[in-house]
Amino acid sequence: MFIVNVEGAIHREGKWLLIRRSEKEEHAGGSLSLVGGKCEIEGNSTDILERTLHREILEEVGIEVTILGYVNSSSFVSDSGMNVVDIVFLCQHKSGEPYAKSTEEVDEVIWKTTEEIISHVDLPDYLIENVKLADGLLREYL
Repeated sequence: MFIVNVEGAIHREGKWLLIRRSEKEEHAGGSLSLVGGKCEIEGNSTDILERTLHREILEEVGIEVTILGYVNSSSFVSDSGMNVVDIVFLCQHKSGEPYAKSTEEVDEVIWKTTEEIISHVDLPDYLIENVKLADGLLREYL
């Protein structure tokens, strides 16, 4: 079994929204990441990935986004040994000013350009790769 996780590569005015995950988080606490979370069991439903992403972004950072498209999918094993499928979507900021709304999950919100993310020495490779892919996809929309 897999946990299904969705993340938003959220873009606004030339920058990407990152969060510093709360130290309380069991997986990757204290690290920088995109905004997102796990799908909940719903039985028969439609658009679960998109609805989950909208819900998680609103719960964690208090903003609304427009989902522009699919960026990437990958799998990994969490720090607690759970198998996770992660799906990243390109999002455009729609409304609200992001803040650490869910302090159990988010310690800080940070806006960075693609170049700042790529050159950041402490970011995980998968985050850098997801932002590069999202940036390339965004250029197709512009």
